[in-house]
Amino acid sequence: MSFNIYNSITKKIERFNPIEKKKVSLYTCGPTVYDYSHIGNFRTFLFEDLLKRWLIHLGYDVKHIMNITDIDDKTIEKANKKGVSLKKITHKYTEVFFNDLKWLKLIPASSFPRATNYIDEIIILIQKLIKKKYAYLDDSGSVYFDIGTQSNYGKLTNLKSNSLKKGKRVLDDEYNKNMAQDFALWKAHKDIEGEIFWDSPWGKGRPGWHIECSAMAMAELGENFDIHCGGVDNMFPHHENEIAQSESVTGKKFVNYWMHSEFLSIDGDKMSKSKGNVYTINKLKGMGFSAESIRYQLLSSHYRKKITFSKRKKDEVDRVISRFFNFYNLLISREANLIKGVSYPQEYLEFCDKMNNDLNVSGALGIFFSWMKGVMKKIKAKNISDKGLGEAWMFLSVLNDVFDFIDVKKNDIPNDVRIILKKRMQAREVKDYVLSDLLRNELEIKGWKVEDSSQGQEVFKNK
Repeated sequence: MSFNIYNSITKKIERFNPIEKKKVSLYTCGPTVYDYSHIGNFRTFLFEDLLKRWLIHLGYDVKHIMNITDIDDKTIEKANKKGVSLKKITHKYTEVFFNDLKWLKLIPASSFPRATNYIDEIIILIQKLIKKKYAYLDDSGSVYFDIGTQSNYGKLTNLKSNSLKKGKRVLDDEYNKNMAQDFALWKAHKDIEGEIFWDSPWGKGRPGWHIECSAMAMAELGENFDIHCGGVDNMFPHHENEIAQSESVTGKKFVNYWMHSEFLSIDGDKMSKSKGNVYTINKLKGMGFSAESIRYQLLSSHYRKKITFSKRKKDEVDRVISRFFNFYNLLISREANLIKGVSYPQEYLEFCDKMNNDLNVSGALGIFFSWMKGVMKKIKAKNISDKGLGEAWMFLSVLNDVFDFIDVKKNDIPNDVRIILKKRMQAREVKDYVLSDLLRNELEIKGWKVEDSSQGQEVFKNK
């Protein structure tokens, strides 16, 4: 099965062909650790997690690098504002980020390089750019990339040549999205920055944001790698500048496939602190959201589609998550997980076709829901074979490997409880309701609650 993805730089859906057979080199822009990551950030991080999970399901060995930006304008400003060291600020928010990743069940990256550990590599890149006359030193000791040397600058975002301001320089990491200017590779030290600096051939200073990612990506993945991901807000200036400086240094294509996730709004509004709708993971936990509920809201729509995260959808989404969980419990009660030697149902191939079409998750989930409904009807009617139960378990396992919508640890049913459940199911099938009630009581004593539904027994651990 071929995997096809939308390449942001060619504006086409292309067949994915990795540089190395069955291996994928993947770079994703990580957090700038000056504050808590919010739900908008995690829309992108979860899309990247889904991409990685699907690549793994297809049999690829994925080397995933996610950077940690621990030196830039924002981190310095926060450290100065708080009156503490840069390291103290960045360590705090890095740890919070890792905890959020774990709680939301994202598969950790192969490596999380920090920009401050790659200063030597950054300096070497800048030296090469100066030597090749793609960069220049100004009177202050800052080094700038000269976009006037680029005939195809703006190829990722289709910037027009009249947007280039020759001779204009910008020191800020982020700047006017409509106007390209020479950007800083190395920033001369300012008194306000205190002890935050590194020595360089041009004097004391620190790297610009864009050169950090180029250095880390090439150090970890090589001068040319498979996939680079991020949010659409990273396309300009960040990714555009990454391409320009990296390809100028190496003379090679930097990245083969660029993938970008769209924006997220909150209840139809743009996220902003003034509106009080900047949802961190900790805030969402306090509102009663589960990791599975958040994952579903952020993953059930296509990554290139703008989506709205809504607290008003919580109950609706929780019901969907319960359907997955109840189906899981239903198959467990039928010991479907113990049936060996079966493959996948036909619907699995249809599911794969959708996922292989640029991660068409809405189409894939639609197929799964329809199939799941049919299986549950068969179970209710006692019209399903062991083979059918085994196939159901296999397909459900794939769904959860890829999306992780089911908290399998919530009801980790012990073997003695499974035995009682099986006996109770058999009792109900022969209408021995006295024995059924006795077994229900036995389960209660063991700390488990059982409910009978049209789909069969549903079991929950007592809180």
